[in-house]
Amino acid sequence: MADSNIKLTIALNEPNLDAEEIEEQTRNLLREVKDLDEVEQASLVGVAETPSGSKAFGGFLLGVLQAEVSVANLKKLLGFLGDRLGSKPIKLALKTPDGREINLEASSREEFEFAMQQAQEFLKNA
Repeated sequence: MADSNIKLTIALNEPNLDAEEIEEQTRNLLREVKDLDEVEQASLVGVAETPSGSKAFGGFLLGVLQAEVSVANLKKLLGFLGDRLGSKPIKLALKTPDGREINLEASSREEFEFAMQQAQEFLKNA
């Protein structure tokens, strides 16, 4: 699995922001993630993939983006996200090529560090 890609769904969860502000932050983060050499692919999550109870904005799921990254580069991407979003509420979902998933949440730098450790343990046991 070392050369397989992991799908990482990133959901910004800031209740103090309105829809336009969340959309702007999501698009800014998407641009930054796309610029990373470690990321194979990144995009906003479309409304067709909307889980029930989620909010959509402009045809995309509000505050949610998805990135595809190799197992070898996942730690670098998580490090970038920790630096960029470590103190903000965030939800992460990792999906392996064999269909296994893990969902993680963090709202502080310490919780994000713990979530990174859980993600790495999850992949070690693959």
